[in-house]
Amino acid sequence: LYACSTCTPPGAEPAGICLACSYECHGTHRLFELYTKRNFRCDCGNSKFKNLQCKLLPEKGKVNSGNKYNDNFYGLYCICKRPYPDPEDEIPDEMIQCIVCEDWFHGRHLGAVPPESGDFHEMVCQACMKHCHFLWAYASQLAVFLLMGMYLPVPPLTKANSLEDEGIVLKVEESEEQKKEIKKESGVEHHDAKEEKQSEHNEPSTSSGYSSKFLQKFPVEIAETTSEFSFCKLKELQSKPFVKKDTATFWPSNWRSKLCICEDCLKMYSELEVQFLTDEYDTVLAYENKGTSDQETERRDPLMDTLNSMNRVQQVELICEYNDLKTELTDYLRRFADEGTVVKREDIQHFFEEFQSRKRRRTDRMQYYCS
Repeated sequence: LYACSTCTPPGAEPAGICLACSYECHGTHRLFELYTKRNFRCDCGNSKFKNLQCKLLPEKGKVNSGNKYNDNFYGLYCICKRPYPDPEDEIPDEMIQCIVCEDWFHGRHLGAVPPESGDFHEMVCQACMKHCHFLWAYASQLAVFLLMGMYLPVPPLTKANSLEDEGIVLKVEESEEQKKEIKKESGVEHHDAKEEKQSEHNEPSTSSGYSSKFLQKFPVEIAETTSEFSFCKLKELQSKPFVKKDTATFWPSNWRSKLCICEDCLKMYSELEVQFLTDEYDTVLAYENKGTSDQETERRDPLMDTLNSMNRVQQVELICEYNDLKTELTDYLRRFADEGTVVKREDIQHFFEEFQSRKRRRTDRMQYYCS
């Protein structure tokens, strides 16, 4: 997506144009590259452009009501509202796009030092973390998060050990293996196991067929395998202490697939207008992979793909038919070129009718023998 400062200078209505229109309709204009904007339709030639008609699609609606605009459409980015590249900025800094608002930010204006570029895949800026406040509950387990001056995944937050980070207590749960080691050292593992077994034996079953103790241990797994048990991942995370700061957050790949999709959460996403967070095709990585796949498809020869799906006899027959068609069509079009006349639709139709007629005559003269 691009913005044209020649057609829509500061003070005019913001507008965005597609790549094709940037070449065909704005080739000599000054453009700003906006990279990606979700759910956006090209504005070229609509009411936002006073003296320009789109060459590719002249008949367009007056306005695209679903489009969203920000300062990026005037070549200004980040909270500092500066251009990029900025001739007055002597500090080398990487710009990162927020996946929610899709604005671009200087790394030093995110409230936290970004991790190495290979350590995270997506970023949510400070303002969007305030807007999508529920993400802080997920950040404690999924984000590449600031902890004691370093970026690293924060372990599960529940009970047991604690430490302080800027006045906020983080509680980290001991793993089951650590608990067993402690029990072994104290000589009470056998007693506890016997007591747990007795407790499970007396535990009443739930409607899903699992004991409540079992559901407590594996709530997410059971919720995913039975429709009779309703479980909200977000409520589970919000019931535990989690860190909340005035910073951007950085996320690894596939973190969106771990967001809760229960009915309440889907309603919340809709109210916050962030339903796209659960769309597996919304990510820039998916967008780039699709572009790569489309390019590979365009580079493939359709004829070769068809040939590879046939047996040897069919391949020979198709190649002969293709060569006949190519030779006859070339000879037919050469007459128009020699005479300097325009090839019309009726001429092409006439050629193929004649070609099919000659093909049928050749086929009728063929003799077939049975062995």
